[in-house]
Amino acid sequence: MALRIEDYALIGDCQTGALVGKDGSIDWLCFPRFDSGACFASLLGKPENGRWLIAPAGNIRAIRRRYRGDTLVLETTFTTDEGEVQIIDWMPPRTEGPDLIRLVRGIKGKVRMRMDLTIRLDYGWVVPWVQRIDGGIRATAGPDSLFLWTPAPLHGENMHTVSDFTVREGEDIPFELAYAPTYGEIPNPHEVLPSLKHTESWWSEWSLKCTYQGEWKEAVMRSLIALKAMSYAPTGGIVAAVTTSLPEKIGSSRNWDYRYCWLRDATFTLYAFLNGGYKGEAHAWREWLVNSVAGKPSEMHIMYGLAGERRLHELELDWLDGYEDSKPVRIGNQAYKQHQLDVYGEVMDSLHLARREGLDPTVDTWRMQLGIMEFLERDWEKPDEGIWEVRGPQRHFTHSKVMAWVAVDRAIKGVEEFGLKGPVERWREMREKIHRQVHEKGFDPDLNSFVQFYGSKDLDASLLMLPLVGFIPADDPRMLGTVDAIEKGLVHNGFVDRYRSSEEVDGLPTGEGSFILCSFWLVDNLILQGRLSEAQEMFEKLLSVRNDVGLLSEEYDTKGKRLLGNFPQAFSHVGLINTALNLSRAQSPAQDRPHQ
Repeated sequence: MALRIEDYALIGDCQTGALVGKDGSIDWLCFPRFDSGACFASLLGKPENGRWLIAPAGNIRAIRRRYRGDTLVLETTFTTDEGEVQIIDWMPPRTEGPDLIRLVRGIKGKVRMRMDLTIRLDYGWVVPWVQRIDGGIRATAGPDSLFLWTPAPLHGENMHTVSDFTVREGEDIPFELAYAPTYGEIPNPHEVLPSLKHTESWWSEWSLKCTYQGEWKEAVMRSLIALKAMSYAPTGGIVAAVTTSLPEKIGSSRNWDYRYCWLRDATFTLYAFLNGGYKGEAHAWREWLVNSVAGKPSEMHIMYGLAGERRLHELELDWLDGYEDSKPVRIGNQAYKQHQLDVYGEVMDSLHLARREGLDPTVDTWRMQLGIMEFLERDWEKPDEGIWEVRGPQRHFTHSKVMAWVAVDRAIKGVEEFGLKGPVERWREMREKIHRQVHEKGFDPDLNSFVQFYGSKDLDASLLMLPLVGFIPADDPRMLGTVDAIEKGLVHNGFVDRYRSSEEVDGLPTGEGSFILCSFWLVDNLILQGRLSEAQEMFEKLLSVRNDVGLLSEEYDTKGKRLLGNFPQAFSHVGLINTALNLSRAQSPAQDRPHQ
């Protein structure tokens, strides 16, 4: 039976990551980077699709796990009938190729252990050729090779590599898995204990830079570490999640590849890093953003690869069964072709924020922004697919129009606050026109609420963004009515749904979990309305659905009481950080974006 999503923890080296299960399994790992073909893909299929298990062979009485301090070094403790053993998992900060080290440490007694390594490259498709080398094995398939070094005895069983060994109190038995191109140099194994110390020190030193000292320091710190782990160090890009095709509803086809970088995340992520004290990460993310969108604004995509790649063609892997039989498994994401008007607003807002926070702009940043404005003047009145990337017909989504307003507003502020040059009078007329149109066509007097798209009667949690971006005051009667309608229509058991899904609207089967980021947006609105006790109560409830090591996925199933969607989810952790800052009365996203 598959582990629940919340039963996994993340380890990584800021270029790729692995999911480690409570049972001692690593069921997901992509070498050498986040979006590479997985060599362990049992998360999306069966153990024979690739898995690395190290666990006690006897009866397990209890399992405890934690991250060691403010690091990404994972420690899992198993208590058995024979004694107690720890497995310490980490990926050293990368200097060359990626490595994953697992240290089995005897704590009490004498514990029999079992290691079962099943390497399957290209998402479980390719069985490698395995040969013995000095100190371990080498597994090769085409351009990719993996190396396992360990002092434990190894032997083959049915296309697996296994080891039966015993660990005694005070004894350490290491296992190191490294990747290298087949035609490159063979890597050298690490000195294990110095590597562990260095990795702990690297993360601890990074964490000490955090400037947040509010009530929710532990939750904010763990979320910042998760965001750092999901950053791609060579470029500064940040993936939405480290996985693909974890379902938004068990058994459904709502399974997407999130191992890419969304422009929409830009502003939220910049706020999170800057307000957490991480100006260097914010600068790197801003640089990735500018470099990725360079070119014609009309050709700007909603998402890019880790280094700004633009072709993210979607494929279905029919040999994988999917997580709990949720098919299809997809790699790539065809939504990259969609027209989503809101991303232009997010890009303009993030660049305005970067300028305000003193991040040195590139020479061509404003020229690029002028190009975006020229495009929006022609394009803002056209329909689009909207923030939720629906695969149904294009529509005039209210949130999309509001974000077009944000783009114009931030361009005007670039002229007013920083002396930049642009046709500001024409932009002011455009800003007023968009504002007026949204109120006339995006607000339904009968519902006393803004609606999902012009002419509809449907609600949408993205409408909670309106006061957060400064489009309308939070205490405006129309916004109060919208929040009230969303609380009545989209909130279930304290969590917010994105919208009422239907094949007519989004072209997909109905049903999904509640969207965790949207729930944080509701908390932000409650704060702005002065409903602080309700806001804190809801925020604490959201914190309670983090798993035991502080991680969140994309969605939460209020009936099954389990996490859903890709994991961990950057958007969810960004929402946690920014809402905690709001509650702590620190400089916050809602306050930073002045009302119209």
